[in-house]
Amino acid sequence: MKILAIDTSNYPLGIALLEDDKVLGEYITNIQKNHSIRVMPAIEALLKDCDTKPADLTKIVVAKGPGSYTGVRIGVTIAKTLAWSLNIPLTGVSSLAVQAASAGKYFNGYLSPLFDARRGQVYTGLYRYENGKLMNIREDQLLLSKNWAEELTQQPENILFLGNDAAIHRQQIEDIMGEQAIFSGITEMNPRPAELALIGKDMEPEDVHAFVPNYIRLAEAETKWLEENKKQKL
Repeated sequence: MKILAIDTSNYPLGIALLEDDKVLGEYITNIQKNHSIRVMPAIEALLKDCDTKPADLTKIVVAKGPGSYTGVRIGVTIAKTLAWSLNIPLTGVSSLAVQAASAGKYFNGYLSPLFDARRGQVYTGLYRYENGKLMNIREDQLLLSKNWAEELTQQPENILFLGNDAAIHRQQIEDIMGEQAIFSGITEMNPRPAELALIGKDMEPEDVHAFVPNYIRLAEAETKWLEENKKQKL
């Protein structure tokens, strides 16, 4: 089994190729450049370096959000196109779960991956490893980082915060949680696409045509359109 994993849900661009239980290759960058231009060349280069043809792939796994609306949409669109054209299964994985898995395997406590959502808000969830398996303790959600930190003080264990955006909210979280809040190092901040492939390896496939991203909230333009449309009907 050869699995291609694609993550363009945030600034980091991640591509991985997994064969059974071996990571054949990974490509990761964390730069503010257009994913729509870079992702296909990255996939082509990785497959070429790993002596793999598209026809050799047996599954596509994609980070389905939350995250950047444009980034999530790019990754999902490419994943759906590849899965449909190659006639192979497609699986979507929470982008937050990928972030949690990228540095939390050996942490004895809860994991809180964070993506900044502006205006003091974060996309986050609560995870932990149990018997070697990543478990979702609190579902992915959007809320104020202040409120999230206050909620987490009720947990009986330390919390490991992960992700490049964690630094944006670090001071406020530490002011509320004190030593209960632990932050991963900079080499653990980027979500690893190999972890994405591993999580999605045994998950049930999606219906390629019905599969959609998980934005958690509507884009601002969509919200305004719905508001205007509602006014016109009144």
